[in-house]
Amino acid sequence: QVQLVESGGGSVQAGESLSLSCAASGTMFRIMGWYRQAPGKQRELVAHINSDGNINYADSVKDRFTISRDNAKNTVYLQMNSLKPEDTAVYYCNGIRWGNNLNYWGQGTQVTVSS
Repeated sequence: QVQLVESGGGSVQAGESLSLSCAASGTMFRIMGWYRQAPGKQRELVAHINSDGNINYADSVKDRFTISRDNAKNTVYLQMNSLKPEDTAVYYCNGIRWGNNLNYWGQGTQVTVSS
C-alpha cells in the first residue's frame, strides 16, 4: 500500500519557522513535493524536487522555504522560515510515481501563522 504521511504542522507567529516532513512507503517517487490549500482557494504548488535534486519553488515562497529529500529514507522535507499569515493553509505532501506517473497525496497538515 502506498502511503505519504506528513508531520510537523502547527501554529506559529509571523516571522517564526516550522518544518514539515513526509515519509513515503510502498513505492519510490520520481518527484516529491508540497502543495497547500487555504480556505476558499485552490490547491497550489509550494515546491517540488525530483530524484536528481532539481527543485522548483512557487514565487511566493522563494528565499523563505527550502525543500529537500532523502532518497534512502524516501522522505521529503520542507523548512519554512519567515512565515507570513498568508502562508496559513493545509499543506499536502505529493508524490509522482516512477513509470506510470500516478499522483499520490498525504492527508494534509495544518499550518497556521498569526500576525
